[in-house]
Amino acid sequence: MRWRPRDTLFTRLFCLVLAALLCSHIIMTLLFALFGPGPPSVAEPLPKGAITSTEVVMMPAPQDLPPGLRPAPQPRPAPFGPEQGSAMDARPRMPPQPPGPPGPGRLPPEFWYGFALQLVAVSLLAWYGARRLARPIEQLTRGARELGRTLDAPAIAETGPLETRQAARLFNTLQSKLRQQMTERSQFLAAVSHDLRTPLTRIRLRSTQVQDPQLQTRLNQDIDDMADMLNATLAYLRDNSQQDEWQQLDIEALLQAMAEDAQELGQPVSFSGHADQILTLPATLRRCLDNLLGNALRYGEHADILLQQNADYVEICIRDYGPGIPENQLARVLEPFVRLEDSRNRHTGGTGLGLTITRDGARRMGGELLLANAPQGGLLATLRLPR
Repeated sequence: MRWRPRDTLFTRLFCLVLAALLCSHIIMTLLFALFGPGPPSVAEPLPKGAITSTEVVMMPAPQDLPPGLRPAPQPRPAPFGPEQGSAMDARPRMPPQPPGPPGPGRLPPEFWYGFALQLVAVSLLAWYGARRLARPIEQLTRGARELGRTLDAPAIAETGPLETRQAARLFNTLQSKLRQQMTERSQFLAAVSHDLRTPLTRIRLRSTQVQDPQLQTRLNQDIDDMADMLNATLAYLRDNSQQDEWQQLDIEALLQAMAEDAQELGQPVSFSGHADQILTLPATLRRCLDNLLGNALRYGEHADILLQQNADYVEICIRDYGPGIPENQLARVLEPFVRLEDSRNRHTGGTGLGLTITRDGARRMGGELLLANAPQGGLLATLRLPR
C-alpha cells in the first residue's frame, strides 16, 4: 500500500513554508553564482634564477663570510637633488592590488536586488497559500448565512484540507436534517388539518338539528372560523413546500398591473416610484404583495404603493389609512395565528397567517418584512428585497 500524507491544514502550511524557504535559497544561490566575487588569481611563475623573498632572508650576512668571499664595498649614493625627485619616488613600487570584497557596510546593488526578489517571491507564495486555505472557510461562512435565510440553500462544496472538508460535510448533513424535519412537520400538520375537515362537516350537519336558531347561528359561525383556520393552515404549509424558480422580474410592471387591477374593481389603490429588474421568486413575491395589499384594503380602505431602490436593495412600501397596530404588538402580529382584537376584527376575514406567510416569503427571497405606524396614521408595511 502506497503511503500518502494526509491533506490537513498542518500539512499544507508546512509544505507552503518549505516551498518558500527552498525558493528563497535557490534565488540567493543563483544570484551569488551570477554576481558574486570570482576565484582568487594564481601567481605568475618567476623567471629562472630569480631570488625569492624566502631565499633572501636565508642568505648569511657579509661579515659572516670568509674574507675572500666578502663583496666589495659600494660607494654611498649621493643625496637626491630636486631634479632627481624625492627618496619616496625612488622606492620600488608595489604592483596594484585588486580591491577586496566589500565590507558589511558596503553591500553591492545585486544584494538588494536579490533581497527584493526574494521578498516578492515569498509574499506571492504566502498570499496564494492564504487564499487557498481561506477559501473553504469563506464558503462555509456563506453557506451558514444562506442557511439562516432559507433551508432551500444549496449545499456548500466539500473542498480544501481535511478539517474544512469535515466541517463542510457536517454542515451539509445538518442542513439536510433540518430540511427533512421541516418537511415532516409540514406533512404532519397538513395531514391533521385535512383530517379535521371530516368531523367539522359532521358537526355542521348535526347543528341543523338544533332547535334554537340563535344557538345554531353561533355553532355555524364557530364552524366557519375553524374551517377558515384549516384552509389558511393548508395554504401556509403549501406555500412553504412549494418550490419556486429564480427569475428576472420587472417589479415596476408587476406593481403597476396590481394597482390597475384593483382600480378596475373599484378599490382605491395608487402607485408611484421606479426600480430596475431584480432576480427573485415571482410566485412568492406575488403572494406576499397580495397579502399586504389585501390587508391594507381590508383594514385601511385605501392603499398607497411606493417603489424605491438604492445600490443594495429595493423597497416596496404599502401604506393604509386604518387604525394601525400598537407599537408593542408590531413584532407579535408576525407570529402564526395572532390577531389583535382591538385593531383587527376577526370576523372580517383575517386568520392570523397573512403576515406570517409574507414574512416567510420575504426571507425565502433573501429580504425582510418591516412594519411601522405612519406618522399621519395607518400602517406602513415595507417589503425589502436585495438587488
